[in-house]
Amino acid sequence: MGTVFRFVGRTELNSDKAIAEAVAVLHEADSIFSLYKPDSPLSKLARGETSVAQCPAVVNEIWDLCEKWTKETEGWFTAFTPEHTFDPSGVVKTWAAKLAAEKLEENGITDFAMNAGGDIRLSKEITPGFALRIGISTPVTIASPEAGVLTVVDLNDSNFRAVATSGTAERGEHIWNPKNKSWANQLAQVTVVSDDLVSADVWATALFAAGDQGLALAEKHGLQALFVNLEGQLSSTKSFTELLHPV
Repeated sequence: MGTVFRFVGRTELNSDKAIAEAVAVLHEADSIFSLYKPDSPLSKLARGETSVAQCPAVVNEIWDLCEKWTKETEGWFTAFTPEHTFDPSGVVKTWAAKLAAEKLEENGITDFAMNAGGDIRLSKEITPGFALRIGISTPVTIASPEAGVLTVVDLNDSNFRAVATSGTAERGEHIWNPKNKSWANQLAQVTVVSDDLVSADVWATALFAAGDQGLALAEKHGLQALFVNLEGQLSSTKSFTELLHPV
């Protein structure tokens, strides 16, 4: 998927088998959905060399999931590129990460955190305290001397176990605004906190696409979201401020 996944945990047992099964879930998703691999079913679909019906059944499942999120986000999330090809990357990474995390939990690993390309998923039974304080990066590339922690969200005493961020710091303009048919470029970064990783990821993308309409959209849907504009100024939903811990 062109990114890195990392697991960190405290469960005291032999975890090699569980980790191998979790990683296998990620590799299977990558082999099917990666648009970096020219021979993947999604790459062939994008080139018009196959159809959804001819792809593995999970492709149709993800297609339906993307349509669900398009409707739920009032059209601000879309799985279709400016070239009208199907690109479910905005869902698949965290969908696969969620399955991998559940695989660990099925194998008895219940105290861990997963970093899925910068999006964080915490286990329900993670040890309270430091592990539930999640840093949000400043909206610059990690190669920049200005890189560091913008602020920290404290998820202790909450049901939130997922933090996802969308922005242009690492990949430049890559999020499509489906309303005006152009690249989203009104914000530097959006972070969403949720009880579910896929929900956090999709909404972070949708709110970034919505730009200056994002805050109102987030409040309307009862989200916990932090926005960074192009000048570096912060704004957030009212509920998000209760989680903020400046550094």
